[in-house]
Amino acid sequence: CENTTDQTHHFRLLLITTSSALKGAIQLGITHTVGSLSQKPERDVLLQDFEVVESIFFPSEGSNLTPAHHYGDFRFKTYAPIAFRYFREMFGIRPDDYMYSLCNEDLIELSNSGASGSLFYLSSDDEFIIKTVQHKEAEFLQKLLPGYFMNLNQNKRTLLPKFYGLYCVQAAGKNIRIVVMNNLLPSAVRMHLKYDLKGSTYKRRASPKERDKAVPTYKDLDFMQDMQEGLLMEGDKYSAVCKTLHRDCLLLQSFKIMDYSLLVGVHNLDQACREQASEEAVAGAADQRRPLGQKSLYSTAIEAIQAETGSMGSEDTGDKTGGIPARNSKGERLLVYIGIIDILQSYRFVKRLEHSWKALVHDGDTVSVHRPGFYAERFEKFMCNVVFRKIPCKYRDKGV
Repeated sequence: CENTTDQTHHFRLLLITTSSALKGAIQLGITHTVGSLSQKPERDVLLQDFEVVESIFFPSEGSNLTPAHHYGDFRFKTYAPIAFRYFREMFGIRPDDYMYSLCNEDLIELSNSGASGSLFYLSSDDEFIIKTVQHKEAEFLQKLLPGYFMNLNQNKRTLLPKFYGLYCVQAAGKNIRIVVMNNLLPSAVRMHLKYDLKGSTYKRRASPKERDKAVPTYKDLDFMQDMQEGLLMEGDKYSAVCKTLHRDCLLLQSFKIMDYSLLVGVHNLDQACREQASEEAVAGAADQRRPLGQKSLYSTAIEAIQAETGSMGSEDTGDKTGGIPARNSKGERLLVYIGIIDILQSYRFVKRLEHSWKALVHDGDTVSVHRPGFYAERFEKFMCNVVFRKIPCKYRDKGV
């Protein structure tokens, strides 16, 4: 019995050291690639830039290009470096800020790995998420880049994920591919509710295991049950959300992408005030240490849906974290954080099989894997009819 415990402990230690080695390798690799990129002159992105893969070897004893380290030998690959540099610039992310955010302090490992089994890391300043992706997903993102960039050049206001870099750490015969993205849910804000929504009802309920978590990620059926009147917004905010979703869904459909979700985080301002008032819940509302919100342009929910700059936060909430002001059916003030996630599932390759067998066991229309056009239409309809709604007059009359 003792022996088994030792083995388990040894295995856990192995996982921890592997994870810390991975974090260290990522930070060394990004520091090097961003640094060497700054030597290259600024220029327009060319089509061939999307195909480029740069590779550098990091021996543990160091080399004339790389420092000595204790993570074991590894190779670091950077995909489309010039293209991603341009992309980061579009979002106002300067090279030194990007490097500082990701590499100055330890990355924070998030315990919540999705159904995909991906690892998630958060930069210490809350700005970026690093996610491990499968080979097929990384490949698909590379194919997507030219069209994706074309779209972003036309329209920076989007709820689609912002991809800031794609890398690969090769070590001990393994390839670990990672993507750097914007962080949708600011850590400084307590999320009272969290949903992963697809607009499908088939098996779309949080599992008992998920419900046991401190902040569970609920699903479509849970939302329909718990928030029957939806998230209520002023007319202009509602229209902006629906317009942005419509544009994003058209793009995803054109790329034959589906099975994506809308991640929704809800911070209840009134509940947070009550929590703050009771002594034991000091950790309630927004943490005042980061009042400035995110530094990247267009990266918060309110910026993503609004074409006008100016006063970004809501006047009555004094919010600086980029939440969209809303109400629940009780009239309580909410801040809603949203973004489309999981877009790297190429329907043509990955999902065709899944739909054919799911359709046999269940009515095809409600299965969450369906042809892209139908998927986009159903997704949009669910978000704009069930999830988000215009504030009815009864709340306005109350001055709520």
